[in-house]
Amino acid sequence: MDHIADNTPIIIGVGQYAERLDDPGYRALCPMDLAGEALAAAMADCQSADDVGAAIDTVAAIRQFEISTPVAKAPFGGSHNVPRSIARRVGANPDRAILEIVGGQGPQKLVGELAQDIFEGRSSCATIVGAEAISTMLALQARDERADWSEAVQGSLDDRGYGMKGLIDTPLIAHGVGAPIAGYALLENARRARLGRGLEDYRSDIGRLFAPFTDVAAANPYAAAPIACSASELARVTERNRIVAEPYTRLTVARDQVNQGAAILIASAGKARALGIAEDRWVHIHGVCDAKEASVLSRAELNVSQAAIASVRGALDIAGITLDDLAYIDLYSCFAIAVFNLTDALDLAPDDPRGLTLTGGLPFFGGPGNNYSAHAIAEAVQRLRADREAYAMIGANGGIMSKYATGIYSCRPADWSAKSRWTSLPDEPPAITVVDEHHGHATIESYTFLPRRTGDRGVIVARTATGERLVAMADPDHPATLERLAEGDAIGQNVSVQPGGDGRSLFRFL
Repeated sequence: MDHIADNTPIIIGVGQYAERLDDPGYRALCPMDLAGEALAAAMADCQSADDVGAAIDTVAAIRQFEISTPVAKAPFGGSHNVPRSIARRVGANPDRAILEIVGGQGPQKLVGELAQDIFEGRSSCATIVGAEAISTMLALQARDERADWSEAVQGSLDDRGYGMKGLIDTPLIAHGVGAPIAGYALLENARRARLGRGLEDYRSDIGRLFAPFTDVAAANPYAAAPIACSASELARVTERNRIVAEPYTRLTVARDQVNQGAAILIASAGKARALGIAEDRWVHIHGVCDAKEASVLSRAELNVSQAAIASVRGALDIAGITLDDLAYIDLYSCFAIAVFNLTDALDLAPDDPRGLTLTGGLPFFGGPGNNYSAHAIAEAVQRLRADREAYAMIGANGGIMSKYATGIYSCRPADWSAKSRWTSLPDEPPAITVVDEHHGHATIESYTFLPRRTGDRGVIVARTATGERLVAMADPDHPATLERLAEGDAIGQNVSVQPGGDGRSLFRFL
C-alpha cells in the first residue's frame, strides 16, 4: 500500500500499569485507578502533542472478576458505569461506553469489533481498557480493613451482560466443578489419558511447557511473579507446590491475585494523522477471528476446543499468512491444556524456539481477570515497533476453553478495503447428549481429584452405554472409591452410578 487510507484502523498506543504489595511506593489502587493509569500510559505512548483523551469517542471496558457472574459481589463496592469511570480519569467523555461480556477473549475480540467500527465510520478513536486489584482486595480483607471503591458516574452505558448463554453445564456446577481450576483439570486429564501418560510424567510435561514462560515473566517489570523456575520445580509436588486439582500443582495455574491494568488505543489513520501521531507508532490489524465452543459436556472431545483451533486458523487465513510467518506468539495460558489444545492441532511444538508467550503467561505474569490478552497485545505492539517486518499472533481464551479470539498484527500495512479483517465464526454445535442424573453403569471418561481441608473430593465425567455424558462424585460412604480415584489410573474404568440428591450423582468402582 503506497498510501494508507484514512479509514484504515490502526493501533496507536498501548499502556500497562501494575503494582505489587511489596513495591516501594505501593498505593493500594482500586481497579478504576489501575485502569486509568494504564489508559494514561497508552495515551502517552501515542507520542502526540494533542489531547488524545478528547479524541476518544468509544471506551470499551473489560469486566472485573467481581462483576463477572450474577452471584459475584464486590466487597468494597464499585462503579455503576465502569467505562465512564475509567474515561474520566484521563479527561475523556466518550460518545459510547461499553461494558463487555465475561471472558478472556474480550480484549482481543473487541480489537476486531472496534476496528471494524472505525473502518465503517462509526468511530474514529476507541480504547479497550481493564484492570484487576484482587491482590490489594485480599490483602485489605486479611487485615480486616475496609475500602470504599464505589462510584456513581452519569452517562449512557451499553452493558452487554455476562454472555454465559450456552456455556454452563448445570451438572458440573451441581457437583462443585463449575469453577475454572476443576473444570480445566477434567479437560487436562482427558488429554493425559488420550496420550497414555501417567500423572508424574504428565506433570513433567506441564513443567517443561511452562518453565520457559517463567523466564519471560522474570524479565517483565509488570509481572506478578517475576521468578524463573525449572520444569522440575513446577512439576514437583511439595507443601508449597501442592496439588490444587489433579493434575495441577499450585504453581501451574493462573494467578488471579494481581494488581494489573492494560489499555489499547485504536484510531483511524486519518485521526492518527490529525493527532500528529507518527507512522512509526502505528501497528496494523491484519486479522481477527473469534469463535464460541459448545459447553464442556456437550463438545465432541473433552480435551479439544475446535472453536479455538478454528479461530487461530481463521485469523491466519484473513491475514494471508501461516504459523511459520510469525515472529511473536502469545497463546492464552491460564492452564496448560489451553496451550496444548493448539500445539496439538496446529503442529506447533511446545518448545518452539520463538516461545509461546510475550508476557510470561497467566500463572507467572499474572491473570488479571478477563483482561490478560490486553497485556499480551501491548507486549506485541512494542516488539513489532522494533521489528517492523514481523508478524505477531495473540490468542485469547474465555470460559473453560469456551470462547476464543485470535489477532494477527504487524507494522506492515493492512488493506481493509480489499476484505473484512474481522470475522465471528458460527458457534460450534453440541455433539453429545448430557444427562443430569443416571442410575446404572458408566465408563469414566475423565476425572479430577480435589484435596480439601474439609475433606477430599473426587469427580468424574463418564459415558453411559448409549453414549450420554454425566457427572458424578465419589460416594462419601465408600472410602475405597476415593482412594482408587486418587491413584490416577481411573479413566476407562467402569463404575456404578446412582442419584445422590440435590441434582448430584454418586459413583463407586465396580
